[in-house]
Amino acid sequence: MVFLTLPIIVVTAIFSIMAFNNSSLMARFQFNAYMIYHRKQYYRFITHAFLHADWMHLIINMLVLYSFGAFVEGNLSYYFGSVSPLVYLLLYFGSVIASSVSTYQKNKDNHWYNAVGASGAVSAVMFSSVVFGPFMKIYLYGIIPLPALIWAALYVGYSIYAGRRMNDNINHDAHLWGGLYGMIFTLILNPSIASHFLDQLIHFGN
Repeated sequence: MVFLTLPIIVVTAIFSIMAFNNSSLMARFQFNAYMIYHRKQYYRFITHAFLHADWMHLIINMLVLYSFGAFVEGNLSYYFGSVSPLVYLLLYFGSVIASSVSTYQKNKDNHWYNAVGASGAVSAVMFSSVVFGPFMKIYLYGIIPLPALIWAALYVGYSIYAGRRMNDNINHDAHLWGGLYGMIFTLILNPSIASHFLDQLIHFGN
């Protein structure tokens, strides 16, 4: 099931590709804490997630989102039925904002700091999948099968490494905060979800 994941990917890809060769579009909608704080351009909290730094950044994020999004949407549909699309949107776009708060606080007086990417939201979807099935095999890129928990750990490790380099236009801290949001958000949605998650951890290998 990719009822919402696929449209999000399509819109993000179109918007990102348009901005690759349009610096004014990039400048207008990218995350800039200074412009949010001093010019009240709050829309940047959301719009930056539809932009990406380059083709590789876009492709990796969208492939990861596609790989995990279908699994999460399917589980949300099982628990919430007809309202599951709303829950998924709250997961995705709530994480876009939540993953940017720390960066906003640190850079609201820094005119030169900019960031783009759906990394926070992608991390949230990934860690939501960990809650639903920590040991479920996910075929990233359609060919590499590993448990969701392992993919999440690798993603966090990469985020920490890339964040220390700090030589791009990507908010790598958003990976960590987005992942935390996705896990907490999913766990508190329904007591039976948290119970099922703990049960899987306790009985792993039995």
